[in-house]
Amino acid sequence: MIDFHTHIFPDAVAPKALASLQAGTLRVEGTAVPPNTDGTVAGLLASMTENAVDRSVVLPIATKPSQTLSINRFAAGVQSDRLLSFYSLHPMQEDREEVLEQIAALGGKGIKLHPEFQYADVDSPEMIAILRKAAALGLIVVLHTGKDIGMPPPVHCTPQMLARALDAAPGCRVVAAHLGGWRMWDDVEKTLVGRDLWLDTAFVCDHIAPEQYLRIIRSHGVERILFGSDSPWEKPLHTLEGLQALGLTEKELGCITHGNAAALLGLKD
Repeated sequence: MIDFHTHIFPDAVAPKALASLQAGTLRVEGTAVPPNTDGTVAGLLASMTENAVDRSVVLPIATKPSQTLSINRFAAGVQSDRLLSFYSLHPMQEDREEVLEQIAALGGKGIKLHPEFQYADVDSPEMIAILRKAAALGLIVVLHTGKDIGMPPPVHCTPQMLARALDAAPGCRVVAAHLGGWRMWDDVEKTLVGRDLWLDTAFVCDHIAPEQYLRIIRSHGVERILFGSDSPWEKPLHTLEGLQALGLTEKELGCITHGNAAALLGLKD
């Protein structure tokens, strides 16, 4: 099983980072989402073993330009046979094209952007410039899409905004996290289903009607759905159980849980 959507932090930073994220959900939702790991490399690896995950894609986020260098050094340092870390950058940093070239030179598979934490509209000129450069370099771009459980409005990546960004950056391999738009799935069905992008399942199963979940998966195409848990915020086995409850076939589940990710990442094993 390949988990395409996980988060970790350096050991010294992890407790503060998790506490801050929980505080955000408490402010916005009135309840704090408890993590199921300690947010460290060791915590993720232990969770993977417990939850039968063979490989995880780690998605770091640079919330300001000054973080990019240290975050990408951390990403490079955690690469292993079980962890494949993407990289990040901030849309407002002036050297964004150079950073993307450095990531590609390192052999990076892709980047993670979070329009809510980065306070940048996904269809802004800066974001579109990143998407176009990533397309030219062959980098995958994972985007947080829709609302964020710990961030107040406005939403910086609605399905409609993402559709405009895709039109402006043809050929970019985009993974729209949270099934294309967290808690905005009616608009996903109207705007994004069937388009040339991947959707992941991170932090979705408890927040969407099962019939809509299954409808989006099959309407968009099972071959464009990626298994993601949003660890440490959802246990991978819970994510898997949510998919199994939909009545998907074993072949469809195999595509979602590992086949599609292996193909997109170019994994030969």
